[in-house]
Amino acid sequence: MAWLVCDDQVLATVDMAVGWRQRARGLLGRDRYDRVLLLRPAFSVHTLGMRFPIDVAYLDRNLVVLKTTTMGRHRVGLPVWRARAVLEAEAGSFSRWGIRPGDRLEVRQTAGERG
Repeated sequence: MAWLVCDDQVLATVDMAVGWRQRARGLLGRDRYDRVLLLRPAFSVHTLGMRFPIDVAYLDRNLVVLKTTTMGRHRVGLPVWRARAVLEAEAGSFSRWGIRPGDRLEVRQTAGERG
């Protein structure tokens, strides 16, 4: 298990989608999601077939937030060419956590795990 951290504050548990199949599936088939999903590598996403709107953060290679947006269901996002990863969460999560462009995020493994 890993945590999403910003300024030494734990924001959420993070799941990672690094394989092609994991990234392609993303959050499809879920009714809700109380974690965040980090897709890596990625520079665009879609919500075709999704059951709920999501917050999306486009991240550079150092996990600095380049852009955030909220995407409704059944949308196709424009690519952010400098992005190397994308973070997805239920809509409203980023405003609760205060995530905005320029923030540097970190993924920390929980105690006892290697990463």
